[in-house]
Amino acid sequence: MRAMILAAGIGSRLDPLTSGLPKPMVPIANRPVMEHILNLLSDQGVDEVIINLHYLQDSIEEYFGDGSSLGMKLAYSREKELMGTAGGLRRVGNFFDDTFIVIGGDDLTAMPVSKIVEHHRQNGALATIALSEVEDPSNFGIVVTDDNGRIERFQEKPEPEEAFSPLANTGIYVFEPEILEYIPKNEFYDFGRQVFPDLLKQGAPFYGLALKDYWCDVGTLRQYRDANYDVLRGRCPINGCDVISEEAEVAEGAFISEPVVLGPGTVVETGAFIGPDTVIGAGCRIASGAVISASVLWENCNIEAEARLDGCVLGRNCSLGRGAVIGPMAVLGDDCLVNAGSKVEPESRMATGTVVK
Repeated sequence: MRAMILAAGIGSRLDPLTSGLPKPMVPIANRPVMEHILNLLSDQGVDEVIINLHYLQDSIEEYFGDGSSLGMKLAYSREKELMGTAGGLRRVGNFFDDTFIVIGGDDLTAMPVSKIVEHHRQNGALATIALSEVEDPSNFGIVVTDDNGRIERFQEKPEPEEAFSPLANTGIYVFEPEILEYIPKNEFYDFGRQVFPDLLKQGAPFYGLALKDYWCDVGTLRQYRDANYDVLRGRCPINGCDVISEEAEVAEGAFISEPVVLGPGTVVETGAFIGPDTVIGAGCRIASGAVISASVLWENCNIEAEARLDGCVLGRNCSLGRGAVIGPMAVLGDDCLVNAGSKVEPESRMATGTVVK
C-alpha cells in the first residue's frame, strides 16, 4: 500500500526550534517525529511513501534516504513554492493508482491506519478522515457526522461553548485516486478550506472515523514538550524508543528518576539528578549537582554544576553555566549560552545563538 507524508511546511509555531530544522525532524524521544510516523505506516502494511519537501528539505532526504533502513521505499517531491496540502498531493498524483493514505509529517500517533482503510472501503468512500476527541476545539477543525459516520459539516476552530462536536480532524486521510479530480493542477490548494467543502456540496461519499488511539499534532511548543511526556509515560506506544542508551555513561552516585531517555554518548556525572519526564539527546554532559526535570534537551548540550532546568526545551549545542536556572516552558534555540548564575524566565523564547549574561 502507498501513502503520502506532508512535510513541506515551515513550522513557524515551533520557532525557535525550527529555525535550523524542519518540523518533521524535531525529535520525540530522540528520534524525528516523522521516523515514528514511518515506523507506524510500515507496521500497518504501507511499503511505499512519497514525501513532499520545501523548508530545509535536504535534511529530511539525507536522513531517511531511500527508506531501505526502514524496510520501505521512499520518494520525494521538492516544491519550490508551497502548494498547500491538496496541491502538494495533486503534484504527485501519478504515484497513486489505488486506495492510499495521507498523513502530516508532524503527527505523533498510534492510530491503526489499516483500520481506517478497512472502514473506508466498507463504506465505499471517496474520502475518510480519522477523527479524535479533543478537550479544546479552538485549535482544530471540528467535524460533525451522522449516525453512520458520514460527514455533514465542518466547524473551524470554534470556542468550546460554540462547538457542535468534540471530534477533531486529525489530518490523517484515506482517499481513492478519484480525489485528484477535485484538485486543480499547478495551484495552491487546501483540503480543509477547499477540497472538503466541495465534497460536501457535491454529496460525495465522505466519511469520518472516530478513534480513541493516541494522536497529537506536534504543532506548538507546548504540544511538542507534552508529546515527549506522553511517549515517556507510555500514552503513545512507539517503536524504537530507547530508554537509556547502552552508550550513555551514568556515573555511580548519579540519580535517575524514571521515566527518562538518555541518548548515546551522553555523560551524567556523580551527584547529578535527572527526571522524571526528561529526554536528553546524544552527546550531552550533565555535571555534578545539576538538576533536570520534565525537560527536553537536544544533542550536544552541556549543563554545568548546580544548574536547574524545569519543564523547558533546549535545542542543539546549548550550554548552561554553573548555577544557571531555566524556568518552565522556556525554549532555547540551537547554540544558546546561559552564563553562570543567570536565569531564563518561564515561557521565554531564546533565538538561535542567544547569549544570556
